Amino acid sequence: MMPTMVLVIVLLIIFLTSLISGIVGMAGGLILIVALVLLMPVPVAMILHGIVQGTANGSRFWFLRKHTAWQILPWYFLGVVLSTAAFSALTIVAEPAVVLIAAGCLPWVSQFTPKRHSLNVTKPSIAVLCGIVTTSAQLIAGASGPILDAFYQRTELNRFQIVATKALTQAIGHIVKIAYYLYVSAVAIQLDFDFGAVWWFLPLAIGLALVGTKFGTLILARLSESMFQKWTNLVILTLGAVVALGGILDLIAR
Repeated sequence: MMPTMVLVIVLLIIFLTSLISGIVGMAGGLILIVALVLLMPVPVAMILHGIVQGTANGSRFWFLRKHTAWQILPWYFLGVVLSTAAFSALTIVAEPAVVLIAAGCLPWVSQFTPKRHSLNVTKPSIAVLCGIVTTSAQLIAGASGPILDAFYQRTELNRFQIVATKALTQAIGHIVKIAYYLYVSAVAIQLDFDFGAVWWFLPLAIGLALVGTKFGTLILARLSESMFQKWTNLVILTLGAVVALGGILDLIAR
């Protein structure tokens, strides 16, 4: 069982990363999965990350549910099923260094996806591809927000439809991730971690995630559009590079 002090540190990280997510949109989830992977076994980190991020995305979807582009979802979920079935058959659990490299590369892959390539998620075939790619990213790297963004850049959806639809698909992606790593833990490995033994931890984690997100959106409202555009992309790409480099150095050290 993990020491109480480590769990308290994790709670602080959850609050701070939720605060960051509320300000810049997606960096918080990336930082959180990196921190959790460094502090916990990968399956436990993935399950906890899924609970926290799934709650945040689920609440965001609920507030904007009337704007959801429902026509995308059947095709998207087909891709989710295909990807999850493949991973479940292989019971893949990435090494911590691989998680770091994959998570760190996500913002860069999104940044350099050619805009001339029409990754329009409103097209059925692209929605299936989106489901496969983002679910694979969730199960390997723990997060898929930067990749998911690439599929919405060429759509005619308005910002409310984009935020609502992405929030729903991300929430379901986190649920799939939780189910997958619970399955892997039961079938392939044994974990020395009992969430029930620290019953106070999960409610606090979820509550701090929601509070952090709320405070982050309040800070966002005080930023100018130019300041937001100038710093957000730079912060996310720099963070991705540092995380990926850390994973590479970990692999080399072995």
